[in-house]
Amino acid sequence: MFLGEYQHTLDAKGRVSLPAKFRAEMTGSLVVSKGLDKCLYVYSNEEYERFKESMTSGSDFDSRKRRLRRIFFAGAQNVELDSAGRISLPSALREHAGLKKEIAVTGNGNRIEIWDADAWATYNGEGEGSLEDLAEELAEAGLL
Repeated sequence: MFLGEYQHTLDAKGRVSLPAKFRAEMTGSLVVSKGLDKCLYVYSNEEYERFKESMTSGSDFDSRKRRLRRIFFAGAQNVELDSAGRISLPSALREHAGLKKEIAVTGNGNRIEIWDADAWATYNGEGEGSLEDLAEELAEAGLL
């Protein structure tokens, strides 16, 4: 399980070092895809297979599902974790997330997320004031 928030730097070649705590669970080939809220999702191959199964279940006749599949699968890339614990992020994915030099690498349970540091700070700050309200709404809807 991936937990925590870490500040890292994107190098000139578009590589980022994954936190040591995350590397133990991520070895060899990984999958990086576009994420929601202008971030990137990083999956182990096993976890990506589970994600892929959930995305491909259901009907192809639902236009929303087709669109979501296309966005997630067309933007996904296999990447290798190098001996220094870094992954190379393709330019199209860096552009999607608006990554500059300073980035935040965050744990989100079954996956890692990569954010531009400023975007993460803004996103994280927006949620603080309404965190209690959000939790209450989800609890009332039976989702917590």
